[in-house]
Amino acid sequence: MLRLDVRKRLGALTLEAAFEAGPGVTALFGRSGCGKTSLLNMIAGLLRPDAGRIAFGEETLDEPAAGAFVAPHRRRIGYVFQDSLLFPHLDVRANLLFARRYLKGAHDPRAFERVVDMLGVGALLARAPASLSGGERQRVAIGRALLAEPRLLLCDEPLASLDEERKGEILPYLDRLRREARAPIVYVTHSLAEVARLADQVVLMREGRVSARGAPQDVLHRADLMDPENAGESAALFEARVIAQEPDGLARLDCALGDVLTPGRGLAPGARLRLRVFARDVLIARARPQDLSALNVFAGIVREVRRNGDGAADVEIACGEARLWARVTTRSADALALAPGAPVHAIVKSVALDAEG
Repeated sequence: MLRLDVRKRLGALTLEAAFEAGPGVTALFGRSGCGKTSLLNMIAGLLRPDAGRIAFGEETLDEPAAGAFVAPHRRRIGYVFQDSLLFPHLDVRANLLFARRYLKGAHDPRAFERVVDMLGVGALLARAPASLSGGERQRVAIGRALLAEPRLLLCDEPLASLDEERKGEILPYLDRLRREARAPIVYVTHSLAEVARLADQVVLMREGRVSARGAPQDVLHRADLMDPENAGESAALFEARVIAQEPDGLARLDCALGDVLTPGRGLAPGARLRLRVFARDVLIARARPQDLSALNVFAGIVREVRRNGDGAADVEIACGEARLWARVTTRSADALALAPGAPVHAIVKSVALDAEG
């Protein structure tokens, strides 16, 4: 378990943050300049806090007041940067094995095969870094960090330099890493989609401070905590199970909302999924709509309407025990007379699915 409670002056920014990171992925989320990477560098020992304490398990890594500091190379922490930073003169196999030479004492003899399989880089072992795509280079960089057998893995926006196609290429491997990695992962990003897909815990950063933390389903719907440009990306998250494949190629899922239909040919009955419903993909009607192309319509009750002063309103809808959020214009909220207690129908235009393995 990583425990961090630090304070650091960074120019005009005062970074003051406290959180814990255990098994799984802890996502540090927030806009550029809010202090996420600086926190990662403090954990790695590349930047020292002015005050506070960083500890892993029972070991203090940094505590200025006590004169305690563990050098970066002694912390057994893996670090994956935005740029892969592979050695250009070494092939993929040699890049992966580079960190192994510094391991002391007993280490896992099967780690190489396991990491190569996890990240799908077996066919790349003889290739030079210059011949790899951006997504392939990042997978190799992650593998190199893992083969150092770290007790903690830090990822600093590993997808930031990739285009959407390359991000789509690497996300399934990061998803598998989340499920199979033995070390806790602290993952820095300003992408809500990455947080919704990968995170087990979210630490929401704003102007150097932690504004919220908790499970993704408890944080990502909070449009009031998001920066304005991300408010429409707030999302409701649900654990779902595939019930059946319909004859027309749709998959029927069961989750807290009830039955959900979605394109999903090839999804095996019984498969577990993480289902995301973004606020921008939810429409609201006061009466159940007819002759509509959307397949998923859920009856609900308005719980809260939050006006944001920018012509938009964020609406929380209770659908039984489940919650959905919609972002609509204030004009639409007024026209529909949306207020707590109003019966409505939530129309879900689309859902995003991520395999849980």
